[in-house]
Amino acid sequence: MSGLSGCATAGAGASDSSRDVDVLVDDAACARNREAGKITYISGYGYSASAAQIDVFLAEELGYFDELCLDVEINASGANGQQLVASGQAQFTALGSASDVMLAAANSSNLTAVATYGDVSPFSIFANEKITDLKDLEGGTLGYFINLTPVASAMLDAAGVDVSQVDLVKMTNYDPTVVTRGQVDAIVGYASNQPEKLRSLGLPFTEFLPEDFGLGGTYNVMEANAEFLADHRDVAADFMRADLKALDYCLDNEDECVGVLSDLAERNNQGAAFPKDQQARTWGVESEWVRESESGTPGVINMDAWQGEYELVQQYGNLDDPPPLAEMVDTELVADLYDKSGNLIWPAG
Repeated sequence: MSGLSGCATAGAGASDSSRDVDVLVDDAACARNREAGKITYISGYGYSASAAQIDVFLAEELGYFDELCLDVEINASGANGQQLVASGQAQFTALGSASDVMLAAANSSNLTAVATYGDVSPFSIFANEKITDLKDLEGGTLGYFINLTPVASAMLDAAGVDVSQVDLVKMTNYDPTVVTRGQVDAIVGYASNQPEKLRSLGLPFTEFLPEDFGLGGTYNVMEANAEFLADHRDVAADFMRADLKALDYCLDNEDECVGVLSDLAERNNQGAAFPKDQQARTWGVESEWVRESESGTPGVINMDAWQGEYELVQQYGNLDDPPPLAEMVDTELVADLYDKSGNLIWPAG
């Protein structure tokens, strides 16, 4: 497996045509991939060290896209990824869970999920230490970010919480210490991020996980523009091939990948938002979610996990009639990238 020392480092969003890499695909495949034109990827959350993100950045930095004749542009703004992909202004984006895919599918039929990176919900409810049971939130405050995720609603329901007695607050501040300082009683957050920050600071808090209530989930999804996928299936497959090659590299070389990603964030004026110590904590947790995937092959969609989350969305997602699950996913694109032994198929060159 090649190391970073052998390739130039280009800024995210930039294509370095002078990078000295060997093309590994044959002339026909190279021409096909080049004819597809620029492939734009929208990061789900800046330079976060999360699957479906760190792997795309590293596939670019390691030269894997170039080896497959792919012209990839990375947009790390993290804004409106689903809208841009659905409209055809971009081809791929990262989402936090299957629930996000399902909620988006209610508003657009031009999105297709092609990969899932784990079979555990990435969400948790972290609370002030005085909250020892979720029912303690009745009469208190619960913060959330984009939406109160279906799995969080299911957790509250399983705990017997009367949500009408909880003041739900949309958060704009990602500082987790607002919980330990009592400004809000609890927050629905990302288990690998804010709670890990509190642990690093040695601050006391309580954390409730979906599995505490017998709830499953999905961790991070790669979503593609459905028309692009239909018109350029082999190209999309090679994009995912390079992505998964980089993911494998970052499972084996955690510190190196975190360092490269943090340096990219710093060079692109997002270093304060994605400091290396935080990135290391995040990838330290999330890399284990990838390794523990029930499919055994990263990226392959586990339909049992998706079905469970689909049922949660039907019950708690405030959707009258979500599209059929089969219309939202492509289970074969990534599965076909692995051989019978579960090894990623990579051209020998």
